[in-house]
Amino acid sequence: MPTYPFMQVDAFTERPLEGNPCAIIFDADDLPPETMQAIAREMNLSETAFVIRSTIADVGARYFTPAEEIPLAGHPTIATIHALIETGRLKLAGAHTTISLELRVGPITVEVKDEGVSPLVIMSQKPPQFLRVYAPGDVLPAFGLTWDDALTGLPIQTVSTGTPQLMIPVRDHEALRRAQMQVNAYTALRASGDFFSPHLFCLGGATPAGQTFARHFGTPPDTMEDPFTGSATGGMAAYLWRYGLLESPRFVAEQGHWMGRPGAAQVEVVGPRDKIETVKVGGRAVTVLRGELMV
Repeated sequence: MPTYPFMQVDAFTERPLEGNPCAIIFDADDLPPETMQAIAREMNLSETAFVIRSTIADVGARYFTPAEEIPLAGHPTIATIHALIETGRLKLAGAHTTISLELRVGPITVEVKDEGVSPLVIMSQKPPQFLRVYAPGDVLPAFGLTWDDALTGLPIQTVSTGTPQLMIPVRDHEALRRAQMQVNAYTALRASGDFFSPHLFCLGGATPAGQTFARHFGTPPDTMEDPFTGSATGGMAAYLWRYGLLESPRFVAEQGHWMGRPGAAQVEVVGPRDKIETVKVGGRAVTVLRGELMV
């Protein structure tokens, strides 16, 4: 029976059992997609990463939720690069190393700043696309919210920096805490929409260090709520910068604290508000499990 080395890594945190966990399966080139999907269901995490060879980048990876493959994701990228460095599969070239990573969406640039025990891994996401705008009355009830919970004067809009996410700004932490997915209404919304998953957020962090706080939802067999969502954090950052809600293009995004899995990302929007070039989302990670997968 073939075996594959694997690790489980908590991303967007420096403390084990916090942030967002990701399983990383190494040497996965010979695994067919249906087996990758079955392994992701077995792992039952927000995403499972499969490391493969690349002819156009330093390394390649494919990311699967328990339900489907996803073209780009943040916490698997942070976790995968962390795991490749820790196992010696990627060598750092000093205090600052640039790595190319091939994903289903295409190659992206990942920077690694070796700042001590836990390197800072920074992914550059694709230039944002600002897509469909939704009426609040069509979206908010799917999360048990009303017009009064919306952040006034701002659109509910799909934004993609590689994976399309529905950006839903709410007025404050109280509204965000009350959000609860109404599965039937949400399923109908998603079926007629142009997005992969919804990202609800407000200004003000869960701690004094953060400038934003967010929640990210899914439906079974995917996890009902994601502890930290790096791809959607990039889309949120582009949205906040475009619509003038950020004074500085650099900020700290927080997520997961109400789930007992606090996470934080260092975020930078690159480019003017009307022509964003990329969004950089960076975080640290910690290994919690090593083993062999037998399939």
